[in-house]
Amino acid sequence: MAKTTEWPVRLILTEEDGTTLARVELDTGIRTLTGHGRARCNPEDTDVPVIGDELAAGRAMKDLAGQLIRLADRDLAGVGAARPGHERRTLYGWADELA
Repeated sequence: MAKTTEWPVRLILTEEDGTTLARVELDTGIRTLTGHGRARCNPEDTDVPVIGDELAAGRAMKDLAGQLIRLADRDLAGVGAARPGHERRTLYGWADELA
């Protein structure tokens, strides 16, 4: 039997003083997850706001994707579906100093 599920996603971008912050919110109907991203314009570069938006939004979505994968891993382990010796997946997102 086919099933279609829709999860609303909301992306909020805020720019101030050469720094763009992004917050992406996903509502699964069971829980809400929030991803965060940040982009800073190098003071020596030309300020092109759309580039900051793209970088911050992409980083926020990648952070959210990592959260979903880790959540799925935990849910799989909870029902006994994880493989023995299951490798730890690469963490997604960036530390503030790397953003």
